[in-house]
Amino acid sequence: MANVFRRIPDAAIRRNASTKAVPMTQILAIDQGTTSTRAIVFDGDLRPKASAQKEFAQHFPASGWVEHNPNEIWDSVLETCRGALAQGGDVAAIGITNQRETVVLWDRETGEPVHNAIVWQDRRTAEFCAGLKADGHEAMVQNKTGLLLDPYFSGTKLAWLLDNIDGVRARAEAGKLAFGTIDSFLIWRLTGGARHVTDATNAARTLLYNIRDGHWDDDILRLLNIPAVVLPEVLDCGADFGETTLFGGVIPILGVAGDQQAATVGQACFQPGMLKSTYGTGCFALLNTGGTLVTSKNRMLGTIAYQFDGTPTYAVEGSIFIAGAVVQWLRDGLKIIDDAPQSAELAGAADPTQSLYLVPAFTGLGAPYWDPDARGAIYGLTRNSGPAEFARAALESVGFQTRDLLEAMQADYSSNDGGNDSGSGGGSDGGAHSGNVRVDGGMAASDWTMQFLSDILGGPVDRPQVLETTALGAAWIAGNRAGIYPDQAGFAATWALDKTFQPQMDEATRALRYAGWKDAVSRTLSRHD
Repeated sequence: MANVFRRIPDAAIRRNASTKAVPMTQILAIDQGTTSTRAIVFDGDLRPKASAQKEFAQHFPASGWVEHNPNEIWDSVLETCRGALAQGGDVAAIGITNQRETVVLWDRETGEPVHNAIVWQDRRTAEFCAGLKADGHEAMVQNKTGLLLDPYFSGTKLAWLLDNIDGVRARAEAGKLAFGTIDSFLIWRLTGGARHVTDATNAARTLLYNIRDGHWDDDILRLLNIPAVVLPEVLDCGADFGETTLFGGVIPILGVAGDQQAATVGQACFQPGMLKSTYGTGCFALLNTGGTLVTSKNRMLGTIAYQFDGTPTYAVEGSIFIAGAVVQWLRDGLKIIDDAPQSAELAGAADPTQSLYLVPAFTGLGAPYWDPDARGAIYGLTRNSGPAEFARAALESVGFQTRDLLEAMQADYSSNDGGNDSGSGGGSDGGAHSGNVRVDGGMAASDWTMQFLSDILGGPVDRPQVLETTALGAAWIAGNRAGIYPDQAGFAATWALDKTFQPQMDEATRALRYAGWKDAVSRTLSRHD
């Protein structure tokens, strides 16, 4: 494998105490997620060498509201990075991947947040979004950003902070405050306030960034009454994001991507038609459409998969808000399991004659329904229903929701025009999903869950040897920029299969089970438009 790696540049060479040149071939990946932060040191062969992880608190100040303490996130980053580096040794560069759409607004002079971070799951701006949609603005927003008017995205969260926290708007308009998603906030802190930047994939999720033309959109900024002065500079995924001296010496930050885009890179989905599905707190399926920005007719999202050398590669994305979080609910809410692996053990012991359907709309429903007011429900209960049946329904809900996404994506491509839009970058390489679904994330480790996913999709599911593809993608971006890791083709050649799950459910049962799910969702929706 070493022959596909580039020459180590001078910037990646450090000197030890005896002044002997020591080539640095390791990368530190910071994976800042929704419920925890991980730091992983990857060696010169892209193998995880050392890691540290720390959970942090979730705050729910009102129904449908979700917040994080940015300072607690920052502390978790410092602790995990120091822990991983203590085990793994020096690194040549840092790559960052992060929970997307979560909003932080902070003081430029002190670096202190003006409020808790508003998390991507938060639904407080649902009424605001509904009003914008009723006024006919969604078509314009979707055309420019690829996104829909939903509280999931960052823009309306930022507008809420500006309009609801005393004194914030005046300070923002005076240029005293900085806005960012988590990546931008971390870079600000890591560089001591020297850089206020983000990357194209995170910018593409704010509802404020024109992904066709590659700039913050003035029309949308006026619509949401957001001053441009608070916004960060947008860079490629692989770029110079600044340097940090917090971990000893000077370490450049050379790679940034939102978590789902980083996972797309980590799964080496570099060709149009390749699809990955990541199972973390939520579930997110991305389908590479190359240089073509697809305008979905089935309420999927158009987004930037990654951007290098100023050229975006686009994707269609489906977003499920609750995936791994449903297992946390079994553990922390119902208290019927002690750890995640127990959920699969219980599901395997469930009564096969019962058909429970859990619709985990705890914070609304994402694609393709986009119903922020829906709330969770369970159907089919009997006197014999117990923890095992609840666990099975919880895990099956992830497979059902994934099928919802893939069917909507396929419907886009089976339309008369192929779902293609001339888009920025033009071309006709956006095409229907080809090949197996590549899965990753914590839930992908569950054989039971992945087998049901294959069963309900009616197709093969590939699980790679490295499940932490989000961190892997961030590491590759930074390492490639540093000249340590291979190009896209060389990196794709390193992708290794752990297991392929083949469908074992007959077609009649598959159709019956999915019809029951669709009926359960229809009963759960808050509206029927």
